Amino acid sequence: MQSPVELGIGVLAALAIILAATGVCGGLVQTVGQPRVVGEMIAGVVLGPSVFGVVLPSIQQSVFTPDIKSVLYVLSTIGLTFFMFLVGAGIDHRFLNRRSIRRAAAVASCGIIVPLALGAGTGLLLLDRLAGPGASAAEFALFLGAALAVTAFPVLARILQERGMTSTPLGSLTLVAAAIDDASAWVLLAVVAALGAAGAASGVLVTILGAALLVVGMLTAGRRLLRLLVRRVELTGAMTHGSVVVVLLVVVGCGWFTDMIGIHSVFGGFIAGIALPASPVLRRELTTRLTDVNAVLLMPVFFVFSGLNTEVAGLLDVSLALPLVLLLVVAFVGKYVGCALAVRLHGFSWRHASAVGALMNARGVMLLIFINVGLAQGVIGQQLFTILVLVAVVTTASAMPIYRASLPVSCEDAERATGDRLDAAGPPTVPTADTVRTITLTERKELA
Repeated sequence: MQSPVELGIGVLAALAIILAATGVCGGLVQTVGQPRVVGEMIAGVVLGPSVFGVVLPSIQQSVFTPDIKSVLYVLSTIGLTFFMFLVGAGIDHRFLNRRSIRRAAAVASCGIIVPLALGAGTGLLLLDRLAGPGASAAEFALFLGAALAVTAFPVLARILQERGMTSTPLGSLTLVAAAIDDASAWVLLAVVAALGAAGAASGVLVTILGAALLVVGMLTAGRRLLRLLVRRVELTGAMTHGSVVVVLLVVVGCGWFTDMIGIHSVFGGFIAGIALPASPVLRRELTTRLTDVNAVLLMPVFFVFSGLNTEVAGLLDVSLALPLVLLLVVAFVGKYVGCALAVRLHGFSWRHASAVGALMNARGVMLLIFINVGLAQGVIGQQLFTILVLVAVVTTASAMPIYRASLPVSCEDAERATGDRLDAAGPPTVPTADTVRTITLTERKELA
């Protein structure tokens, strides 16, 4: 047990190493067209026992002691919660109507059902080899299916932010679908936890009712109260100390509530952001005050924390090659095909459908959270944990190339222009296959 002074010094040293590693890896992957978040995930694996722990084991263990890892976990949870708050606050409310939410729910449903069924079936095949100690067949199969159904909500949001696509019809559809997808996956995780604890089935009902209560409360009474804060900020043109305190309390309170009912705090942060009334002044102030420290310092901490639990050396076992390939194929096909078909059936072009399928297929942060819970509860073992870390990295790394091939810059420009032309009182327009063809023909004429 480290003293408070030793712990403080140790945490600062660990943060310095994390910043250096994620900064270097993030910059390197950007040179090959990948989002920075992929490099941060790789940095986490590098700083873990698989690389740093092999090259300099004594130093690695002294830098990342159990006490320091506990502090890093707390910091990463805070960072994820506030990141998702900023994402929710940045969504254009013009796209949050009944029609768009129905579309998003349909996309999310297909993105859950298909990989859930495939993953659960695969779980039954791998039960004897990779299940955790004491996990039942139903518990293990449902957990693996839910893990493969999850979408990396923060990663997806970060990609859309980097591409300037958050406030577009396509971006908003994808973000809301990912939110519904992940909320459903966490409910499934609650079911898994209930299966593993006798008499805990009532916890599932508490989770569902609690989430519904938070969403309804924040989008009705909560939004009305927050409107008073927005008016004051718009009158002064800046956030006062008191305004910042109120916003932080709302985010922390929502995150605490969702954690208490069995859903990760990131969803509480996202709901708090969605409930915040649209205001360019408030959005600018929040971005200025929260974004840099959160994205540069707190978010990368989580990737490193997950990397500290990853043993890549265990995959040298030849018998694990088949499960790894099988899970990669099931993960990719289930999510991509399910989401792409749903988007296409709702009037979008094949290009848009493929782009959404690629983005929804990224699992990064959320899968890492998911499997950390599964490992702690004994549902999965260390070997499957490591396999699923690689699934998270590969599916997330594949998202950007497929997205860019599906939706080139010209199509992104057209999508952003569609969002800019929308009147706040008007319904969102849906780019269809005909729209994309018209835009493409027009651009060809201009180039000629």
